[in-house]
Amino acid sequence: MLYVLMGKSATGKDTIFRRLMKLPELNLKKIVPYTTRPMRHGEIDGQEYHFVDEAAMSKLDSEGKIAESRCYNTVHGNWYYFTADDGTNIKDGSARYITIGTLEAYTKLRDYYGQKYVTPIYVYVDDFERMKRSLCREKKQAAPSVAEVCRRFLADENDFSEELLEAAGVNIFFENIHIDTCVDAIKHMILSN
Repeated sequence: MLYVLMGKSATGKDTIFRRLMKLPELNLKKIVPYTTRPMRHGEIDGQEYHFVDEAAMSKLDSEGKIAESRCYNTVHGNWYYFTADDGTNIKDGSARYITIGTLEAYTKLRDYYGQKYVTPIYVYVDDFERMKRSLCREKKQAAPSVAEVCRRFLADENDFSEELLEAAGVNIFFENIHIDTCVDAIKHMILSN
């Protein structure tokens, strides 16, 4: 089974992901996505993402190893995010895998592996809290860009619209007001799945 943790930017996905990975009763294995965007402060290659250039992405694509991909036209140019099929057997049922992705990534992974093998975990936060978190995070970057924060915020409104969530069959939501409560609710959902 593959769980796809998703939500708009600054909803706490990375923190929730790290906490879920530490829960021994879940025994989760992470699928590390790939990106062509530059590393942010504090990120480590192979941890949050595999950071590659477009040539490496093209090579994987020509080998038929990309399960899903998407491109974002940012103020810094095009950034690609994708999941490479590394031979992990999502369908054998012997392990639980988790990754962080977008709604688009979830639907592509669901279509690639099959609906019964991919489960969405949608996390949300009040928009004012999201904006505050986004600005705080961006301020720590080497070259902070309020324009990029605004672009991501507005893009998320479209990418995670109620209509798209409904069309994708995402109907269980986890509000991240208190991180411990949110992680506990997700843990119980995974254990009961």
